[in-house]
Amino acid sequence: MKHFFIKISSVALSFLVLFSTLSFTVDAHYCGDFLVDVSLTGKTDDCGMQMDSDATETMKGCCKDEVQKVEGQEELQNQKVEEFTFDQQQFVAAFFITYKDLFSDQSLNIFFSKDFSPPDIPINYQVQYQTFLI
Repeated sequence: MKHFFIKISSVALSFLVLFSTLSFTVDAHYCGDFLVDVSLTGKTDDCGMQMDSDATETMKGCCKDEVQKVEGQEELQNQKVEEFTFDQQQFVAAFFITYKDLFSDQSLNIFFSKDFSPPDIPINYQVQYQTFLI
């Protein structure tokens, strides 16, 4: 169960890093107040209402295209380990030695014998103390 949880969390964290660095654009074409087409991959299809240059000014603003950019993170923080001091080395070694047993499989192998006989009792205590259950 523990290994399964670790695998799921590592996959989830890798997708988090992937989607935080991903950027994309959303193109939308409106004809009047109605959404006609949405595209994530390229240009949107128009609605077919091409206005001529001699059209009146009231009809010019009928169709519009909107482009929305969703930008991801461009730089990831990289930490370089140039100087690894002796105190840091001691801390890492102590941390590893202390916590290495937490992540190891500690299943106990207990074997019980099927033909186990109880030990012999040399003295019959019921007779010695004269205590009998009725």
